[in-house]
Amino acid sequence: MDEHAWDRPFFHEGMRALQDRFDGRRTAEAIERHRKHYDFWDDERQWIESARCFFIASTFGEYVDCNIKSGDAGFVKIVGPGVIEYPEYDGNSMYRTLGNIARNPNVGLLFVEFDGKSRRIRINGRATILDDPGSLARHFGAKVVVRIECEIYPNCPRYVPDLVTGAPSPHVPRPEAPNPPPPEWKQRDYIRAILPKDDPHRGG
Repeated sequence: MDEHAWDRPFFHEGMRALQDRFDGRRTAEAIERHRKHYDFWDDERQWIESARCFFIASTFGEYVDCNIKSGDAGFVKIVGPGVIEYPEYDGNSMYRTLGNIARNPNVGLLFVEFDGKSRRIRINGRATILDDPGSLARHFGAKVVVRIECEIYPNCPRYVPDLVTGAPSPHVPRPEAPNPPPPEWKQRDYIRAILPKDDPHRGG
């Protein structure tokens, strides 16, 4: 087991039930085994350190919130293996994200480039709110700093819209093209032979 592994499985029973319903357990486990990691790969590090925004989801009980955090390139800092920080700037005084984090540290992050080709970086995180002088000094203009320990798993971009050129994704099924091409990841050696039995790209 990875020394950074958390004290809960990657999939819960609801996820497992759907994996089994659609014959996806083998594929899901292969993706976990080959793609989940706890320190940033070199290209992920470069992307995160130059990111100008990301999406963050937080919850507490029945309270659910999804937000976007933005800043100049470099506002998200990698401060340790698989650990990032970002500043909370002056806002609208609702503190929905911070309020949830104060009660439940579990968050979900999404870094995405809307270019139709760059993979997404998905993060399950455990967040801590910091307001000590050292942390604040690392982030100009921060009211507080949020530090997140990350469980990282990248996803392919096949359905991400290309907002740069406006070109539609070739992977979206359409009446005029009901059999779109497979994404790159389905052709990998550890995936190709274990795709779900009804996957249109199995054995391709």
